[in-house]
Amino acid sequence: MDDHTNIVLIGMPGVGKSTIGVLLAKQLGKAFIDTDILIQTAEGRYLWQIIAEKGVEEFCRIEAHHILNQWFDNQVIATGGSVIYSPKAMAHLHSNGVVVYLQIDMDPLTKRIANLDRRGVIRAPGQSIAMLYTERCPIYTRHADMTINTNGLLPDEVVGCIAQAISGFNVHS
Repeated sequence: MDDHTNIVLIGMPGVGKSTIGVLLAKQLGKAFIDTDILIQTAEGRYLWQIIAEKGVEEFCRIEAHHILNQWFDNQVIATGGSVIYSPKAMAHLHSNGVVVYLQIDMDPLTKRIANLDRRGVIRAPGQSIAMLYTERCPIYTRHADMTINTNGLLPDEVVGCIAQAISGFNVHS
């Protein structure tokens, strides 16, 4: 894998993209960026505030806008769980990166997530975490270059799995 290649982490809210991303960036000597923080900083509001004020569709447009206006180089990128709803944003992330889906089963996920609204998770009114999981998992799989099952693993173990999986990976092969 090229030194300038990004590693893009996708997956459900609560799977550990940010935690794992920081550790992975440190291990691989890459910069780290969390797109949720990028959006919050640029917009001057928390994600949940943007969603409450602008709605789901506008939030997705804002998220895509911020990703499309960044050129990422040699970074580990922890994305928001909803980035997969923008084909343009995903194509941009794929253009110089390997997309890693951090997969988690429903049971451990529900133990990690308490308040979906305060986390800034976009979903339809009344949509449960189980319904969101069912909706998103096939989309994550479709966008992924590789999938890492995180069930029962500590963050350092997930980082090791990713590092091993990408060691011989050719971007756009």
